[in-house]
Amino acid sequence: MAPKSSSSSGLGGWLKFLAILLGVLTPAWYVLEQRLESFYIFQPAQLHDLSQRAIAAHGDDTRSVVKYIVDELSANVGTKSHINLDEEWVFNNAGGAMGAMYIIHASITEYLIIFGTAIGTEGHTGRHTADDYFHILSGTQLAYTAGEYEPEVYPQGSVHHLRRGDVKQYKMPERCFALEYARGWIPPMLFFGFADGLSSTLDFPTLWRMSWITAREMGQNLVQGKF
Repeated sequence: MAPKSSSSSGLGGWLKFLAILLGVLTPAWYVLEQRLESFYIFQPAQLHDLSQRAIAAHGDDTRSVVKYIVDELSANVGTKSHINLDEEWVFNNAGGAMGAMYIIHASITEYLIIFGTAIGTEGHTGRHTADDYFHILSGTQLAYTAGEYEPEVYPQGSVHHLRRGDVKQYKMPERCFALEYARGWIPPMLFFGFADGLSSTLDFPTLWRMSWITAREMGQNLVQGKF
């Protein structure tokens, strides 16, 4: 009988390793999934109220609306040590849509950003491992679910909740900015955020800057014990 080839032996070793890894990670993931709520430092209702108060104070002055939101979060005892005060805007291409974002917070289970564009955009929301709350600070967002015959319309002051696992088409017809909050498992969402840059725009400097800011914020929060 011929001896087993080294390639077959190597493949078997990798399959065994993956099986062990899966066996270890699956129960760990299950336990963490049950405790997700305990990792959150933001609440959708709190952010919706904050967004509405910021709009009431500053109307269509979006720069001042954003400052109002960041100032309050950075003064709050529960969130102040987890807020990025450097307004580092970076382009983001995802699902065919293009806009710019300012990362206020990024951790393993939450992110909070300002996302928008001054000229409009349209694309695919992505199908994510986190709930996404899109608080409209200026302009209007439209959304479409397959099978419907009318658009969902989200004006200034409203919030569009994209539930974990759902998918839609969305459009910001003109100028539109939002406070976007995601809660759930954030790392798997990053692949969607990088895909267009790697396969379409090939804008590697922007990809690098976005990756650096995200990794830095996630790392700083992990050091503080914030998952």
